[in-house]
Amino acid sequence: MFGGHDREIKDGDRLSLAEKCVLARLCTLRDGPKCSALCGSYIALHGHNGEGGRIGNSNLPVAYRLITLDNSPARTEQSEIYGSLAVYVRTFARQFGDAAEPIKSLYLYSRAPGTGKTTTAAALLSEWITAHYVGSLRRGKQPLDRPAYFLDVNAWQTDYNEFNRPRVPEHIAEPAAARYYAARQKAIATPFAVLDDIGVREPTEGFRADLHSVINARVTAGLPTVYTSNVPLDELHTVFGERRLADRIRDLCMEFTFKGESKRGMRKT
Repeated sequence: MFGGHDREIKDGDRLSLAEKCVLARLCTLRDGPKCSALCGSYIALHGHNGEGGRIGNSNLPVAYRLITLDNSPARTEQSEIYGSLAVYVRTFARQFGDAAEPIKSLYLYSRAPGTGKTTTAAALLSEWITAHYVGSLRRGKQPLDRPAYFLDVNAWQTDYNEFNRPRVPEHIAEPAAARYYAARQKAIATPFAVLDDIGVREPTEGFRADLHSVINARVTAGLPTVYTSNVPLDELHTVFGERRLADRIRDLCMEFTFKGESKRGMRKT
């Protein structure tokens, strides 16, 4: 259905990827002779070794790369939210200019960690990549190499601190700075982004300004963003010391509050 490879495959080389491909639930070739590592669409999304492609380009952590809304471990406990998200992902078709109404951003909040926010954000990112890839092919367009991007804000802040500490050796500071600014540009420009754990603590003025520039650029360009946080949206200004950042996030953004206690150590959420 999505451009499976026509090359003849020997029986011993066949390997069903139905459990290793985010496209499997949509594909008419699932579990057939062309459902293999030679499938062009599998390679396009997951790469030749299952660790690249558009999913790999998104910077999505490996543990989350096969999660969709259908198989998410957070789906049962957050069933009400997932019902709303099933409707939300239908708006992803608007990325092709099929409707004048913009695609909204989401703010996923819970005070407790481990309730499924990051898992859900990762699932939405995979849903976007799938919708972009399939929708592009159906319209005769070339899919983008990086239609979505996952930014771990805590890890990004760590890189910032790494090259801004006094007397940091050059061989440590330079790679951290390169990672930091490359991530900043991708987070600004990629059509769909996840900003994970946005309620960072004790940001410096410089880091706060960079984070604000990412959010402001995305809001100004009308690019949908999924934020996760342990701080409710109406209190976010207390983390950043001013209201402008929270106000920019609030524009065209829906907030969902995740219930329950942390499931870390029991399941990946």
